[in-house]
Amino acid sequence: MIGAGNIGGAIAANLLADGHAVTVHDVDAARLKPLVRAGASVADSPAAVAARSEVTFTSLPSPAVMEAVAHAWLAGAERDAVLVDLSTNAPATVRAVGGRLASAGRHLLEAPLTGGAPGAQARMLVFMVGGDAAVYARCLPLLQKLGRAVFHVGALGLGNTAKLVNSLLAFSATWVSLEGLAIAAKAGMNLRTMIEVIRTGGAGNFFTDRMVEGINERGRPTQFALGLAAKDAGLLLDVAREAAVPVPVAAEVAQALVAAVGAGLGARDFTDIVELIERQAGVTLRLPPAGR
Repeated sequence: MIGAGNIGGAIAANLLADGHAVTVHDVDAARLKPLVRAGASVADSPAAVAARSEVTFTSLPSPAVMEAVAHAWLAGAERDAVLVDLSTNAPATVRAVGGRLASAGRHLLEAPLTGGAPGAQARMLVFMVGGDAAVYARCLPLLQKLGRAVFHVGALGLGNTAKLVNSLLAFSATWVSLEGLAIAAKAGMNLRTMIEVIRTGGAGNFFTDRMVEGINERGRPTQFALGLAAKDAGLLLDVAREAAVPVPVAAEVAQALVAAVGAGLGARDFTDIVELIERQAGVTLRLPPAGR
């Protein structure tokens, strides 16, 4: 495992629990200490991880970092070794790196995921996999043990396309729901009543059905940073532009995420985006407890 953050660290821990020999590498050595206590060995470079591994997982913050790590990994990888990238990545980067690895007799599989750190810890991730069918078949038993669902969506690049579309819907539902709640709150409406109207009236979504129940909690430990959400939204816009698909709503949602970063919330958990709409609308959003 290269990249032992919230998701990579949890996946590495689960691989160790399953009895695998796991080698780990991260630029932040502190992240590796609990994994070493659980039985992992530490490598000082991506190439060293590759030299000890049949399958290497990467969980990294950006396409540029993934591309650099893949290049370093290749230097130590045995022929026919597999690199499984769990990062949310640019489809064009995935295809380019996959081509370079294939020409050297190694393989890339992309497996971006949803479920975040809690899903990684509880083995409840959903993987959207792109890549060669035979390589997918090799890695499927590992992925099935790490999550609750695995989808092979097609060739390299399509896994991240699926992930970015899924993220677009999640980001959009969250932001437009907060806009609506801000309108209701500023008009003087009880937000619990408004939520019940939405749920009963048929306009609900994952945010109003579930996530809104935590809207009063702020400053929770960061599991999915708003800065990463802004990065993902930008990748989606790139994919849409390449496909010549107009996405005005996606562009506005991406700008809201950029505004959150600009407002100093980039390192905060995604759920704290509620603070941005409160600042912009001059209103406080508090959800009363549910009645009987």
